[in-house]
Amino acid sequence: MKIERDFKENTFVKEITGKEFRESGALWFVNSILHLFGMAITWDSDTDELKASIVKFRGFGMEYNDLGYKNLSNYLKDNIFEIEKECD
Repeated sequence: MKIERDFKENTFVKEITGKEFRESGALWFVNSILHLFGMAITWDSDTDELKASIVKFRGFGMEYNDLGYKNLSNYLKDNIFEIEKECD
């Protein structure tokens, strides 16, 4: 999944949609950490809104973990050149 990283001059933050955040695998990754604290970021597909939430469950099933790792790996593969260049 490619996310355009075309920052305007002297701009250091660019918003992305909740859908982009979710499809990149980043939402799964962040939530896998937040679950330790009984928290998660939830995504409303109707409004594309992200919200901080508390949850009763911890972790994800194997099929969701596999998909999360795959999505995150694909995001890194598709964006690594730009990410590395931004570090310079």
